[in-house]
Amino acid sequence: MRSVADDLRDELQEEVDQLPFEERMKLVLRLGERGLEMFRLANGLDRETAIRALQRQRQAGRTPSKCMSELIG
Repeated sequence: MRSVADDLRDELQEEVDQLPFEERMKLVLRLGERGLEMFRLANGLDRETAIRALQRQRQAGRTPSKCMSELIG
C-alpha cells in the first residue's frame, strides 16, 4: 500500500529528474549548505568545526587512515 509520502517523494523526484544538470547541481549544493547550516546551528558550532565534525562522523567505523586523521583531527 502506497502512502501520501510515497506519492509526494515520487512526484518531487520526477520534478528533479526533469531539471537540467546544472540546475540539479545548484540544488544539491544549496541543500548541502542548508543541511550544514542546520547542523551548525543545532550544535552551536562555527562552520569549520561543523564541517570537521561531519567529516569525523563520516569516517567513524571505517578503516583508520593516517591521512584522514591528520586532515580532520
